[in-house]
Amino acid sequence: MGQELTAKLATMLRVVYPELDTEYLADQLIETLGIASDAEPPEPHDNHWNQGDVFLITYPDSVLEEGEKPLVTLADFLGDHLRDTVTGIHILPFFPFSSDDGFSVIDYLAVRKEYGDWDDITRIAGDFSLMADLVINHMSARSEWFGNFIKRIDPGRDYFFEADPGDDLSKVVRPRTSPLLTPVMTEDGERYVWCTFSADQVDLNFANPQVLIEFVKIIREYLARGVTIFRLDAVAFLWKEVGTPCIHLQQTHELIKILRTLIEHHTPDAIIITETNVPHRENLTYFGNANEAHAIYNFSLPPLLIQTLVTGNCRHLKTWLMSLPPAQMGTTYLNFIASHDGIGMRPTDGLLTETEKQELVSTLESFGARVSYRRTETGAEQPYEMNIALYDALKGTAAGGEDQWSLQRFVCAHAIMLALEGIPAIYIHSFLGTQNDYRRVEETGVSRAINRSRWERGVLEEKLADPLSHHREVFRQLKRLVAIRREHPAFHPNATQFTLHLGLQIFGFWRQSMRRDQSIFCINNISDEVQQVALTDINLISTDEWVDLVSGETITNLSGTLTLSPYQSVWLSNRDISREK
Repeated sequence: MGQELTAKLATMLRVVYPELDTEYLADQLIETLGIASDAEPPEPHDNHWNQGDVFLITYPDSVLEEGEKPLVTLADFLGDHLRDTVTGIHILPFFPFSSDDGFSVIDYLAVRKEYGDWDDITRIAGDFSLMADLVINHMSARSEWFGNFIKRIDPGRDYFFEADPGDDLSKVVRPRTSPLLTPVMTEDGERYVWCTFSADQVDLNFANPQVLIEFVKIIREYLARGVTIFRLDAVAFLWKEVGTPCIHLQQTHELIKILRTLIEHHTPDAIIITETNVPHRENLTYFGNANEAHAIYNFSLPPLLIQTLVTGNCRHLKTWLMSLPPAQMGTTYLNFIASHDGIGMRPTDGLLTETEKQELVSTLESFGARVSYRRTETGAEQPYEMNIALYDALKGTAAGGEDQWSLQRFVCAHAIMLALEGIPAIYIHSFLGTQNDYRRVEETGVSRAINRSRWERGVLEEKLADPLSHHREVFRQLKRLVAIRREHPAFHPNATQFTLHLGLQIFGFWRQSMRRDQSIFCINNISDEVQQVALTDINLISTDEWVDLVSGETITNLSGTLTLSPYQSVWLSNRDISREK
């Protein structure tokens, strides 16, 4: 197997480093990761997931207990409340950092001491599948590597990407309006480093193969600590060439293939997820030919689902779902509605009109959203991201403002997300029904902090125990929906999915298990009015018995009418696995 793996990697490496001895480099990478000489190739198109998999997204310090390290508190909270609900935990960057709440990493191989230590990380990895961020595009300007760049010594001397202010950079696509190049005085004079995101986040130079080797060392350490899911942060910007858009370049795709090939030969059930917050068609390219990402974030889902629920019209969500290609076996979508970042607007390009985008922005601004902007090639500024807690984003409608349906609308959003093809990932503040944190915005001066609250555990436990608290009700209802999903094979991430046509106020789709022995019709009223659905329009098979998995109600008259309250969701199935046990 050793020679075959070397040859496979060398072919990919030749695209990235055509002037190098790529077979020698391939062997270096294999040795660096510690791949055994008799390692078996991974099974092609093998699914490393099923309907039971649900991920939680959280910061290390989302739940705090006085006198206790946050990772210890997090582990205890997960054990007490979510051990039987979620299977995977995405702990957002837990490394020493200088800005961006962790995404400006100072040291990739350390745990930030304020959070805890590696033992705390491995403890969580022992109870859940652990996802960690490989912040691969950029590194902190306060890191040792960048300090060495300034001193002009190794390691770090040639680890960061540089350009000249006189270069034509007009085609560069960026998510920020800050200056792209930052002047830095080094031991041999002034240099201009490339900063896609901020002056404190300096882009790494993968044209230097030593940078690739360094990251393979980092990956080996993460694997040893129990990480099995790697989130490649901002990976679309990885390779730069002056005169190009510097996004989605072929070298970037080849580097993802290289990392996947290495990782899955070391740990066959490991998963690569690419974080590419870009328009829908561009995002799909990161599947490659089932040889790049195992999973891609479904970035168009959050803005389209929110737009659907605040307008009471599912036309665009339905059109998008019909265009969503089924993922090949061995690949899948990662579905989410909220995360540590805001609600991205770029993924709506080509899906919403400019007028519809502005209506969505204005609606969410009225619910407290802070909006960030990006600069286009023409120099114009366009909305890039809406920063808002999801519970507040869904507290009303575009036409009527805030109303009494916020809880129902919020649960409906998750019922839709949990039923779609793919693996669901739920942000901890969605599970908890957290609202806009204006105090954190004021304290930090960062708009994204509005959705990055830190709960004091005692207060949180009181809220979750209070029968009058919406936090308790959100937590209860979401956990119940997750429990139902996890039992039913028609919700497998790769099970068949077809879009139903039931009007603009009813968003529906059909899932069928991979063995074709279970069908589930997911019918959702996305409006603030009662809606009627003729069961004959759904075309239920008359020889089967049908039950709503959510309410437990059995459907007896298949020629009758289904009456849906505002924002009600039903999962009509010909099998209720819970009753068969």
